[in-house]
Amino acid sequence: MTDVIKTRLLSKTYGKADIVKNVNMTVKKGSIYGFLGPNGAGKSTLMKMLLGLVRPSGGEIELFGSRMLPGSVEPLKRIGHMIETPVFYEKLTAEQNLALHGEYMGFYNQDAMKESLSMVGLIGIEGKPVKQYSLGMRQRLGIARAISTRPELLLLDEPINGLDPSGIQEMRSLFRRLRDEFGMTLLVSSHLLGEIEQVADVIGVIDMGVLVREVTMEDIRASRTDYVEIVTADAKQAAYVLEEKLGIRNFKLIGERTLRVYDRNVPQDELAKGLILNGVSVESINRRHHSLEDFFLELTKGGAVHA
Repeated sequence: MTDVIKTRLLSKTYGKADIVKNVNMTVKKGSIYGFLGPNGAGKSTLMKMLLGLVRPSGGEIELFGSRMLPGSVEPLKRIGHMIETPVFYEKLTAEQNLALHGEYMGFYNQDAMKESLSMVGLIGIEGKPVKQYSLGMRQRLGIARAISTRPELLLLDEPINGLDPSGIQEMRSLFRRLRDEFGMTLLVSSHLLGEIEQVADVIGVIDMGVLVREVTMEDIRASRTDYVEIVTADAKQAAYVLEEKLGIRNFKLIGERTLRVYDRNVPQDELAKGLILNGVSVESINRRHHSLEDFFLELTKGGAVHA
């Protein structure tokens, strides 16, 4: 599979602050790359460097197999993007805004413009100026503008901000359609793990400017381990009972009140019964599995994200 984006030791420093630090990133053609990180981790800055909006302090960028140099323009014609809050001509309609964008990009397919509005769910808004749009409608229009020229590569920075649950579900379907039907490659940044988990083929985790890990969702799912999570008033007492009374050693203490049992051969009800009969109060006991959230938190050691 061809590399659409490849960076080598890509860095950005403002004053003495290292915003992006020696990032080696690879995005394959025809994939959805989920770019995860807490707010302020460097996601937007890196995406701006890919678009030539911010000049790197060091390192290299390759787009579509060609190295980006100062003044490189041709690769940018093949990219659609929405970075941070989208800005429009407030007194113009959605169609007029897209038409102006098409003029700027040298793209004159009016049917594609109208189809883009339909694809993001902006229907029946003819004649309505953008100044009357809600936050969610503006976000939809930003995505419509990004895909209106049918780019090969799509960069979307926090694209589901401001959308309600049904809107988020629609965007998930749209991202898959853009990959599968239109052959686009997507780089989608977010701090919403649950949403990225449902659409991404590959995950890149960035924390404090460092790309901590790149891994396929297939590998994450394959490495998941089922466990029983027990919440009790005294996890150390529960651990003693598990090991000394019940003969269970494959478990892990998580703080003072929680532990996880990884022995799949012991039924959940027998665990609860054994603890209670040995004087351990059980507040809750549930079977769980490692999720993308667990994976992320292990890498970032507790970054501020949401499931």
